[in-house]
Parts: sequence; structure tokens; C-alpha cells
Amino acid sequence: MTSRVSADLGPEEEEGEEEEEEEEETLNSTEVKMSQIVMPCHSNHQQELSVGQLLKWMDSTACLSAERLAVCPCVTASMDDIHFEHTISVGQVVNIRAKVNRAFNTSMEVGIRVSCEDLFSDRHWKVCYAYATFVTQRTNTGERVFLKPIIPHTQKEKLEYSLAAERRRVRMVHDDIIKDLLSHASIQQANSSAADSAVAAVKTRVESVELVLPPHANHQVNTFGGQIMAWMVNVAMIAASRLCQAHPTLRTIDMFTFRGPSQVGDRLLLKAIVNNTFKNSMEVGVRAEAYQEEGSNRHINSAFMIFEVLDKHGKPCMLPRIRPEPLEGERRFQEAIARKKIRLDRKYIISHKQCEFPLSVPWDPRNQVYLSYNNVSALKMLAARNKWRISSEKDKVRLYTLEHKSILSFRVESEVDVPAHRAFSLLAELSNRPSWDKHYQKCELIHRVDDDDFLYRVVTPSVHQGAVGSPTASKGEGILQDFILLASKRKPCGSRDPYVIALRSVTLPTHPPTEGFNRGEILCAGFTILETKSNMSLISYYNQASPEVLPYISTDIAGLSSSFYHTFCNCSQYLSKNKMHSTPEEETRQHMATNTDSPTCDSEHASLSVALDNSQK
Repeated sequence: MTSRVSADLGPEEEEGEEEEEEEEETLNSTEVKMSQIVMPCHSNHQQELSVGQLLKWMDSTACLSAERLAVCPCVTASMDDIHFEHTISVGQVVNIRAKVNRAFNTSMEVGIRVSCEDLFSDRHWKVCYAYATFVTQRTNTGERVFLKPIIPHTQKEKLEYSLAAERRRVRMVHDDIIKDLLSHASIQQANSSAADSAVAAVKTRVESVELVLPPHANHQVNTFGGQIMAWMVNVAMIAASRLCQAHPTLRTIDMFTFRGPSQVGDRLLLKAIVNNTFKNSMEVGVRAEAYQEEGSNRHINSAFMIFEVLDKHGKPCMLPRIRPEPLEGERRFQEAIARKKIRLDRKYIISHKQCEFPLSVPWDPRNQVYLSYNNVSALKMLAARNKWRISSEKDKVRLYTLEHKSILSFRVESEVDVPAHRAFSLLAELSNRPSWDKHYQKCELIHRVDDDDFLYRVVTPSVHQGAVGSPTASKGEGILQDFILLASKRKPCGSRDPYVIALRSVTLPTHPPTEGFNRGEILCAGFTILETKSNMSLISYYNQASPEVLPYISTDIAGLSSSFYHTFCNCSQYLSKNKMHSTPEEETRQHMATNTDSPTCDSEHASLSVALDNSQK
């Protein structure tokens, strides 16, 4: 089960955590559950639940959850990628759970979990997971409705609450990534040599009109978002079938955004066409426009759906090439390739298991947003684990360890008499770390990606120089190690969020391994800084021990050394020495970062909310 912007857990890990969550008694008052038995009227030609019907149920459940928090009408603003892992047959039961993960001023993220139940065999399995964004509608007097904050209780809820801010960052730059890919000409053109054998895209074009009637409207008299999605799936299925001359299976729906509302009496014009084919899959683009008897068409929504055609063994079949139409067809053809690259980046980077090798992912400006997301979310998930065991403590500096799936992680933490925002500012300057950490012999800035992400080359002493109890020299003694690190820093988006400085290894073609250095890799490392009381902060350092890092820490974990204690004392002295009063500009930035009701926190949804309300006046 995956929603590719959201999932960072491996399948086994995700499944285990789901079972653990089901055993927890949730305290989230926004949770809504829906169970539906699949009847023949809900199914397609293969007696399987149609995706359109499933989307209607998902959207309805999520909307009810959102309105429990808002206590006012809410509308669907967007839906993240949905990947359908399994189908559901007639007679089986669909169980849908939705709850608000986090509120952002006037918008909120709702997590939707779909599972299937076979009543006769008592089997349960996951179908999909999705994240939807809902926004509140203005009151009759035009006032904005501000949401009360969500207070997470369980460990799972706290993790989802924290990661919601990262997923929101990805949504905001999604369209910019595609534009950047196209502007850099990093995608290929249509293969003209295969044009003769290719299917003309125009043959797959579908247009259909639906009249919005009262049964298609929600309780706010707007066209139900789930109904619009169901109609869009229907025309996309027809377009895909015209290409392959078979019954296709919908696998993925890309992230999409509702651009405006529709009401009872509207005519919805639905257009679909196959944009491109990729050996075993095809992308179908769908556009929905609304219009009245008089007036111009209003663009309501666009979506991109990935279909496969399965053989009798359930394996994807080869698909014919597509020959795009001139101009607009060529543009859609190229954008489909860009979206495929984004999907691959998300699959390889965001769902990359940390126990797999190689650990490093090639850094590229066009996959930066997903690397940054993976970097921060991995550290947050490591920090959220609840099986940490204390290994040693000295003068309130505590060393914890965690063993999970054959990976050893450690955490060192202590409280310091330095304001959290100042500690964050000092520790985020990774170039200064050699002054207090003996494990950092050299740290040079390679590239400043943006205000929050940086690329560094770090040189560390030979692991054998710091080893304890090594009776003989070994091969490679005296050779320095170096690391290419992506450092991602995040200020808190709410009062319960910590400051985060996340580190992970990446590869750069401009900085290959060089003679005289052993190239090491870091799976997941970094700091979380949480304000505890006035001018005090709790600093925690995390590291998943890769083979290159483990020798540095084994003696501490075994109790044969206290280098962690000395390093953390040096860190505390460094922070205290450089402690100073914040400048007015720094205080302003700090206030904006921690104020969840800041208008800028919801600018991307404010315009949609205004458009929705204006359309009803």
C-alpha cells in the first residue's frame, strides 16, 4: 500500500506498524470509518469494484473526517498520488478509515486507509493509502474559518503529524518540478522512426458530457468531488481501452488539484486522451470543464492516470507506441515522460529501504525535493520509534540504542542552556562542526541548493586511529574517510514541532571517490532540537550505524569509552560560547516559523477558498 509522496516505509515495516496501530486505541476524534459490501452495481465487467466507486467512498469518508475538525463545510482541494495494490471483488467488504493528520490554518491533511475483507475466509489485506487536502469554506459574511490544532496522542499519530509538513512542501513544488524538467530539456522526443507502427493518439480521444443532478451533489449542493473523479476515471478507461483494444487496469492516479467548484445544473465536459506509452504502461490525461447554458467553460480539474493491461497470468503486456498529435500532443507526450521520471524518483528515493545497498542516491536538481523529503522524514521516523534503550548516562548526557531489522541506531541527547532557535542556527552551520566534533576533520560546502538544503563533503579520521584494543594494524590503516552529505534543515511549523537538521549520503558526479580516501555512506543522521522551557532546549543526535560509522561508536556502546560524552560536552560548550541575543530579523523569522495561524502558511489554499465562496454568491 503506497501513496508515493507519503510512504517511506518498506512493505514489511509498514505492515507491522499497521498491525500495531490497529491494536492502539486511537484518541483522534476526527476518525471516521466506512464499511461497504461490494454489490454488482458497484463493479466493472470483471466483477471487481470500479475505481470510480472506490474514489467516491474515499472522498466521502475523508470529507466527513475533515468536517468533524472544522465544524463547518469543507471541500476537497487536492489528492496525493494513489497507487492501487490490489483489486476488490463483488461480495467482499471495503473498509475505509480517514482521520485528520494535521491542520494548517484553513487547510488540513486527511489520511485515508483502504483495506479489503473477505467474509468467508476471514482474510484482510491493504488496498491503498492516500492523503487528501481539504479546505474550509468561508462563512456567509465572508470570514475565513480557522482550524483548531490537532493534538496527536499515539506514536503513529505523532509521526503522521510531523511528516504532514514535509508532504505539504512536496505538494507546493510539484508543478514547478515538471516545468523545470521541461525547461532543462532532460526528456526525450518522440521516436520518429517508429511513427509508422505507432497508434495515432487522436484515435484514443474521448469526450463525454455529464449533467450534474441533485444525486451527484454533496450536502453543500456542490458537485461531489468523488463523483467528478469517478466520471474522470470512466472516460480515461475508455481512452486506454481504445489503444490496447482490451480491458485495462488502473494502477496509479497522479497527484491532482481541484481548481474550482461545480454545482447542480452544470454540464461537465470530460476529455481524455492517451498521452504516452511506456512499454508495459500508459498515461491517460483527463480534463474536466464545467459550463452553464450561457458563459464560458471553467476548468475544474485535470488528472493523469496510469493503466496496465494484464495477461491471463496477471503479468503486464507490451503496449503499442503512441504517435502524438502536433503541438499540444507533443507537449503532452513530453510532459508524460517528465511525470514518469518524477514517479520513478519518488519510488526509488522515497520508498528506498535503508537496509538496501548502495545507500547513496545520485543527487540531481530535479530530484532534490524528494531527496530532501526522504532525508527529513527518515530522521523523523527514526526519532519516533518507541523501543530506544538507554545504554549509558553521564552528567545528564544519555546514550540510547535501538536495534531494528538488523540495523543498529543510536541517540545521544542532553538539555542545554541555549534557546532552541539559536542552537538550531549554530548546529545548522555544518562547516563549523570540526571545531567541536573530533570526528569531523574537515567539512566543506559544495553547493547551496536553497535556504534549507546544502551539499557538503566531510572528511573524517581513519577509523583505525580511533579504534580501541586493536593489537595490530590492518589494511587501510591511516586512510581517511570522506562522505558526500545532503544536509536538510527545517524550522518548526507548529509549537510541538522540533527543529530538524537531517543528514544523508548522496552521490555527485563532480565528486567521485578519490585515491587516498575511503568513501563512506551515512544512512540517516542528524539533530532534533526541541524547546523545553525559557532559553533551554533538548538536543538529540541520531545516527543509523552504517558499516563505515559503526567502528566509531562500538566502544561507546560496549561501555569501553565515553567519547560520546566528551563530544556532546564540546558541543554544549560551543553553543554556550556562541550564545547571543537574536537580532530583530531572526526573531521575526522565528515567530513566523512557529505561528501556525500565519496567513502565509495557507496561501496556496486561500485563493481556492475564495473562488469556491464567490461562485456560490
